[in-house]
Amino acid sequence: MISRPRYVKAIADGFENHPAVALSGPRQCGKTTLARLFGQQEKDGIFFDLESAVDRRRLESPEQTLGSLEGLVVIDEIQRMPALFETLRVLLDRPKQPARFLLLGSASPDLIRGVSESLAGRVALIDLAGFDLGEAEPENLSKLWLRGGFPRSFLSTSNAASHAWRQSFIRTFLERDLPQFGIAIPAERLRRFWTMIAHYHGQVWNGAEFARSLGTSEPTARRYLDILAGSYVARILPPWHENLKKRQLKSPKIYVRDSGLLHALLELETHQDLLGHPKLGASWEGFALEQILAQFSAHSACFWGTHAGAELDLMLTIRGRRHGFEFKHADAPSATRSMRTALNDLSLEHLWIVYPGSQRYPLDKRITVLPADEIPKLKILLPCSSEEI
Repeated sequence: MISRPRYVKAIADGFENHPAVALSGPRQCGKTTLARLFGQQEKDGIFFDLESAVDRRRLESPEQTLGSLEGLVVIDEIQRMPALFETLRVLLDRPKQPARFLLLGSASPDLIRGVSESLAGRVALIDLAGFDLGEAEPENLSKLWLRGGFPRSFLSTSNAASHAWRQSFIRTFLERDLPQFGIAIPAERLRRFWTMIAHYHGQVWNGAEFARSLGTSEPTARRYLDILAGSYVARILPPWHENLKKRQLKSPKIYVRDSGLLHALLELETHQDLLGHPKLGASWEGFALEQILAQFSAHSACFWGTHAGAELDLMLTIRGRRHGFEFKHADAPSATRSMRTALNDLSLEHLWIVYPGSQRYPLDKRITVLPADEIPKLKILLPCSSEEI
């Protein structure tokens, strides 16, 4: 088992200021295991799994059942009983509340609505993803890129077993999980849409083209995209807008968040399959982007592009300073005219070019080529103090 100290600390920090913490993420990303890791330091932790009929019956009178508890209370798959949010609001408002609630759930409209409407200001929100380079260790970079970060996929005994697990995950997610969230869309249609996103991975969203291919309207296509993004299996990266004297792109870029799921949707089982595929560069971009966002808050994440061709793959604002990132699957990347345009027009503090090599080297004072296995060290390398980060 791979320990996840950063997330354990995030949960502990959340409880410092809130009586409840909501840990959300896609199915099978390790939420329950993480909760048990955190619960090991609690002597009287109590777990409710709402996929269990027995536990659902135990909570049929939730105020009576939960109101008498003390210490850590974990409620897994809480979106199965959205009425619990109202009860939790009452309990969390009690003076000297003796229990702390750790709420686990796969992203769903029920979970999001329940937290925003019932528990606003009472709960700390933490998004959990699969393993990242800091957890899987940098020497496993190629394996993590191919298989993705889902624990069962990453820890499989072989690439074939990992690929088979991801194919089963995709089918189960579409046929069982989404209908449980109240999403009544045929599984085959949504799989076709998800596969289209895989082929458009790293490109600017074109709602009209997706709508034509699906034989539906643009609002419907966007609704499908929002469902996958809200379920943490797709990422919508917004564009940066600024009052520059240039025509800037205004549509978001789209990605399959987990590189392993991307490769499963593209039917890529081995590294040789990946290295010979036209989406190699896009796959690397999405993988490296997710590794960067695992180290920093994604709230300020965006990309920048102009109709003249200048672009920046990722921009983050950290303590008021703009940092840019480009992702290149190349042996020895060099600075391009587009990068220098972004560096100057966006007033970037520094621009990092992330590549799969082994040597870090500067291209000039504000541009550095960074090996991907050094991403976990990036907070130290950024040209600002760790206290600011």
